[in-house]
Amino acid sequence: MTESYFERVGASTYKPTGHAGGAWRSDEQHFSPLGGLIVHAIERHRGTGGGLVLARLSFDILGKIALDETEITVETVRPGRTIELLEATAVIGGRTVVRARAWLLAAPDTTAVAGGAIEPLPGPESAVPWPMSELWTGGYIASIEVRRLPGAEPGRASAWITTRHALVAGEPSSPLASFVALVDTANGIAARESPAEWMFPNVDLTIHLHRPPAGRWTGLDTTVTFGPAGQGLTSTVLHDVDGPVGTAQQMLTVRPLG
Repeated sequence: MTESYFERVGASTYKPTGHAGGAWRSDEQHFSPLGGLIVHAIERHRGTGGGLVLARLSFDILGKIALDETEITVETVRPGRTIELLEATAVIGGRTVVRARAWLLAAPDTTAVAGGAIEPLPGPESAVPWPMSELWTGGYIASIEVRRLPGAEPGRASAWITTRHALVAGEPSSPLASFVALVDTANGIAARESPAEWMFPNVDLTIHLHRPPAGRWTGLDTTVTFGPAGQGLTSTVLHDVDGPVGTAQQMLTVRPLG
């Protein structure tokens, strides 16, 4: 395995390495690095101009994400100078496995009226290393460093996540793409039930940002709720080391194993 999650094999095609391996099945990709790769492709499509910043990302996971070559295409749905909408699709083996939409907004200086965010999480230095791979399997989980803050319990936890692996071999990735590549981990840090007895994969991920994230750490302040009829919700306040940056929501399909 190389020290990256993906290798570029074509203009819009990427080969996942073993580090992208899923937590539920070894022949699947974990969605977290793929989410970051989609952001990477969106940023390459847009280029560096325009002065817009990403404010919302929504991913719909349409089925099994095989650990195989992945083609990502991006199109501009609504161009604009102050608001823009892009759509990306990830295709594996001729089948669309993820559809994503990204809203970008103008970025004037609003420092004078900024406020309303919740308190920052205690930093990574305040958290304790947590061997997440003892609960979850897969190459992705094995590739990350997880530090969990005190007070974790089933359905509720706060943690900091980082990785030493590049997103795409030989290509720099932005702080945003690197940050998003760790967000989908949220569903695993506060599991309500053992993944050996219950399945609760997410079928989507929606991220809202009120400022761009920075740094190498992704902070997750997560609550998991299971309903009585097979549905669940993972809700997370997202942080970097400077404080909160937005929120993430994941809809879960909950069912017993066996």
